[in-house]
Parts: sequence; C-alpha cells; structure tokens
Amino acid sequence: MKARASHILVATEQECVDLMEKIQNYTEFANFAQKFSMCPSSAKGGDLGYFQPKQMVPEFDKVVFSAELNKVHGPVKTQFGYHLIWITERS
Repeated sequence: MKARASHILVATEQECVDLMEKIQNYTEFANFAQKFSMCPSSAKGGDLGYFQPKQMVPEFDKVVFSAELNKVHGPVKTQFGYHLIWITERS
C-alpha cells in the first residue's frame, strides 16, 4: 500500500482550525501551505509525494491510510505540531 498526501504544519491547534475553515479546494490548500506551513514541503505546496505505512509518524499515518480521499483532515496533532492533511492518492 502507498499514498500521496500534502499537508500544512502549524504550531497551534487554533491556527489549524482557522486555516481549515478557509480551504475549499486543493489549489487553495497548496497556496496556504506555501504561505503558512512550517514544513520544508511548503515550497511544493505541502506535497509530501508518495510514501508507505510507517514512513510517517503514527498519528499522520492513521489519517492518511484510512480517511476519505480529496478532503481536508485535521487538526492532527503530532510531535511536530498540528497538521491539515489532504490525501490525494492511495493504492
């Protein structure tokens, strides 16, 4: 199994909630990732590319490999902060 996802990483749950309320489509998600994400992936609109289970932290994996595709999920808390996750592919 593998998946492709993008994410926005911020420091607080409130930042995450505020961004989630503004995102209506993937283009907006990528733009917000470039502006607000603390992750180096922000340069690519938050795109993390393809990865397999257990390559990411458990909280992140759980969402990516079980939640609905093409929808924003979050806030998801990990050791790095709070994430909004957009799952684009899974096989």
